[in-house]
Amino acid sequence: MFSFKVDKEISIELLQLHHKEELFTLIDANREHLRKWLLWVDKRQSPVDLEPVIPIWLQNYADNNGFDAGIRFNGKLVGMIGLHYIDWKNKSTSIGYFLSEDAQGHGIITKSITAILEYLFTNLKLHRVEIQCAVNNHKSIAVPERLGFVKEGIKRDGQLLYDRYEDLVTYSLLADEWKGL
Repeated sequence: MFSFKVDKEISIELLQLHHKEELFTLIDANREHLRKWLLWVDKRQSPVDLEPVIPIWLQNYADNNGFDAGIRFNGKLVGMIGLHYIDWKNKSTSIGYFLSEDAQGHGIITKSITAILEYLFTNLKLHRVEIQCAVNNHKSIAVPERLGFVKEGIKRDGQLLYDRYEDLVTYSLLADEWKGL
């Protein structure tokens, strides 16, 4: 099963059905914070709402088609990171992530993405990785910029988020631009 230590405080692991209560607690405690940027938050009203989703995440991993994993900080679930679909023909994927509000400011996402990039470029031999963020999500945008991703452009009204459209900024990093750990 996909699981590894990023450093002495941070680990990434595939979430299983028995994690549904813990994941729901994380989502529920951060509902307002996450809702600003993520459309799926309102669809998660109880741990039961995660029951059909977690097996899909596990099947994607089993099919070598991306993953959705929990991020733990000192053993506590504080966020998620995932690959949205791997395009094997073009050797590319995109990364998505979220972090609880109280876990921000410790470099958790930056360190987690760094470890994932090493895995993607070294183990999976991918060529291109994308990150898309809402243009007004400044904390999220800081991550690809900090890691040397290239800003490619703005997708105007790229995401309908409840009652409004959000512009999305796309960043990419190519294997030969990756400086490694």
